[in-house]
Amino acid sequence: MLHCSLAHSGAWRGVSAELDDVLRIVAPDHLCHGQSADWDARGDYGDDSTAVAKSFLREAPVDIVGHSFGACVALRVALEAPEKVRSLVLIEPVLFSVTRAVSKQSEDAYLAETAVMNEALRRGDRQGAAKAFINAWGDGQGWDNLPEPARDAMAAQIHIVPASQPMLFDDSASLLEAGRLEALECPVLLLRGGRSPDVMRTIVEGLETRLPNAQSQVVPDAGHMLPITHSKETATAMRAFWGL
Repeated sequence: MLHCSLAHSGAWRGVSAELDDVLRIVAPDHLCHGQSADWDARGDYGDDSTAVAKSFLREAPVDIVGHSFGACVALRVALEAPEKVRSLVLIEPVLFSVTRAVSKQSEDAYLAETAVMNEALRRGDRQGAAKAFINAWGDGQGWDNLPEPARDAMAAQIHIVPASQPMLFDDSASLLEAGRLEALECPVLLLRGGRSPDVMRTIVEGLETRLPNAQSQVVPDAGHMLPITHSKETATAMRAFWGL
């Protein structure tokens, strides 16, 4: 299970509690998150995160679950090492490059949402940048309601968000290359929240169209952080997908 940006492996605690009777779950921390090492910024963050995820594929094939940035890493791992992946659950995959191919309106909306964060980063205002990001992509409680230690940690990690852009927005890993998604044979569940930003509908629908063995499901009352806010519903969808 691969968590989202500015979180850590503990984000899967609720989902894991619903599934640990039938699954053995491994939930690593991305670089610069949780108990993992800081990212040295020498390479590409998407490349390095994918390499770390691959290092956990010691027993194959495995079922990979990813949320947000973690979902994009999960998809990349499956495309690069398909023989090691039995199935994929992609929860709110923020692969914004999909929007360029299918919806200019969705792309413009995403750029408008990130403009405040990017401007704050240009000013060196890490707290302001993290606030803009969390208010757009958080669990709904808002930046001002988060504990101060959590705000400080997210501000310290906020540079990871733009560092992820080459893979997420520019498709630096060529995930959308013609025929590549179409060649992925493993079953895929695309899961999104009904109250998520509109761009998520565009991304999920775009991926579902191209992945040959994909199905999608919506958790109506959830937003982007549904593994945390709606862990039971998320786990229930996963159980049904796996036939557990």
